[in-house]
Amino acid sequence: MFDPSAPHIIILLVVVLLLFGSTRLPGAARALGSSMHIFKKSIKGLDDDDKLPDSGPGNQATYVPPPPQQLPSPPPSQSQQAQIDALQRQLSDLQKQSAGSDAQQGGSGAAGQQHDTRSY
Repeated sequence: MFDPSAPHIIILLVVVLLLFGSTRLPGAARALGSSMHIFKKSIKGLDDDDKLPDSGPGNQATYVPPPPQQLPSPPPSQSQQAQIDALQRQLSDLQKQSAGSDAQQGGSGAAGQQHDTRSY
């Protein structure tokens, strides 16, 4: 089989260096190390889950979350209310302009509409 002696290891390292390049090796080693760290944490977590005592049906605790509290919103200041009113007026003006331009395009667009006869 494969006997990992010093010349074999050196040849293997040279091949890996040639395949991946010296710029990508540190990133690959970092990714491998973080993957191993995550793997070890998950294995340790599985071991911890096995050590927890089994709780019988009578020992189960039910958690009832408290109802969400609604915080009263402070009344908007006069300047904020004025900005809100101005934005609402601008929005309604834009909607009116959009509706007017749609009506104009709909009436004139039907008479001058051309059909596309290109095939793909």
